[in-house]
Amino acid sequence: MSFMKNITITIDVEEDCPPMLTSTRGMEEGLPELLDLFKKEEIRATFFVTGMMAKQYSSLIHRIPKEGHELGCHGYTHTRFDRMDKEEARLALKQAGKVLRQFERKLVSFRAPNLQFPKNYLKLLEEEGFLYDSSIAAYKPPFFQSKTESKIIRVPATITSSFLRLPTGLFLPLIRYSKAPVIFFHPWEFVDMSDTPIRLDCKFNTGEKALKNLEVLIRTLKAENYHFLTLQERAKLEKYK
Repeated sequence: MSFMKNITITIDVEEDCPPMLTSTRGMEEGLPELLDLFKKEEIRATFFVTGMMAKQYSSLIHRIPKEGHELGCHGYTHTRFDRMDKEEARLALKQAGKVLRQFERKLVSFRAPNLQFPKNYLKLLEEEGFLYDSSIAAYKPPFFQSKTESKIIRVPATITSSFLRLPTGLFLPLIRYSKAPVIFFHPWEFVDMSDTPIRLDCKFNTGEKALKNLEVLIRTLKAENYHFLTLQERAKLEKYK
């Protein structure tokens, strides 16, 4: 399987644009749209879900593993792990795991909120049964560094969500140029946030435009024979260390 023809779509499932908002329109409107699109296009993705959203929207979260996707952990709340001490981080992982394993016993992939997870906390992931982590962005400091003393395989996110809301003529060349990209976005991006008092990068081209862009992305790459891999599948192939 050629790495150049692999792509991993990941979704961070949380409240709307935290910490600026506490609403959950993305859960109620955006997430069903995403699941329906993936089902129609017959592709699989990885959903990193917070424990709180799983508790509040259990019927939606049940759809994720039922429809062939990977369920991953995004913490218990959307609190940043780099602002917790080690015991707080351990408790948050335990709480999240307890909730999410009610939906998927094989919970092995993790992504921290805001892609912020201290390297010295990786042992906590091992203790809680995680194998793979995607809590680092290849496109911003400190950039991806492969060497770590942990057994956790780290797969960086390579393309940020707001980029996918640009015109398709801009983001499709970047996707093709990237080696086996890991892209991520959020359910709230597929709800019209244009009248919401949040940063411009969080609300431009949200809603139907974003959903159409994603549909174009999927259909274009399917036509070009890309393989849509879950994070777990991707980690096993790439062997990041």
